[in-house]
Amino acid sequence: MKTVKKEERYDKIHDIITRQVIETQEDLTNALRRQGIEVTQATVSRDIKELMLVKVPMGQGRYRYAYPAGHETKEVVFSSSRMERLFRDTVLGMDYSENLIVVKTMPGAANAVASAIDYAKWPQVIGTLAGDDNILVIVKPKKAVPEVLELLANMTYGSGER
Repeated sequence: MKTVKKEERYDKIHDIITRQVIETQEDLTNALRRQGIEVTQATVSRDIKELMLVKVPMGQGRYRYAYPAGHETKEVVFSSSRMERLFRDTVLGMDYSENLIVVKTMPGAANAVASAIDYAKWPQVIGTLAGDDNILVIVKPKKAVPEVLELLANMTYGSGER
C-alpha cells in the first residue's frame, strides 16, 4: 500500500465511481485499497465532500455515489444561480439552537450542500459537518445565527417566499 497525493487519489476515485457501483464510504475505501492506495475512512469522507459526490438512486431503495448533474470538472465553481438551484432542489428545512444550525436535505445531498456553504465563505460560518441528509452549520458569534438563517433561507426559498 502507498500513500498518494490528493489529486492522484481524486483521479482514482473518479475512475472507481464511474466504472463501479459504490454505495458506501466503506465500499470506496475498499476499492481504493484494492488499487494499492492507503486511505482512511475519514480521508474518503473528506474527499467525497470536496469532490461534491452525491448519492443517486439505483432503484429498489439503493443509492450509489456519483458526480452531481452538470459536473464537468473536478473543480466545481458555485455560481449564485447554481447554489440556489442546489438548495431549492435538495434542502427540505432547517432549525437552530444556540450557535448551531441543522439543515435537512434529500438523502445523499448533504455533502454537496455543505460544500456550497463552505465555498460561500460566509464570515459568520466557522464550518459545516455533513452526514447523508443533515448538515450541522457552526456559527460564530451566536448573535449571527438569524443572519445566517436568512442567507440559507434566501438560497432555499428565495427572498419573500417563506
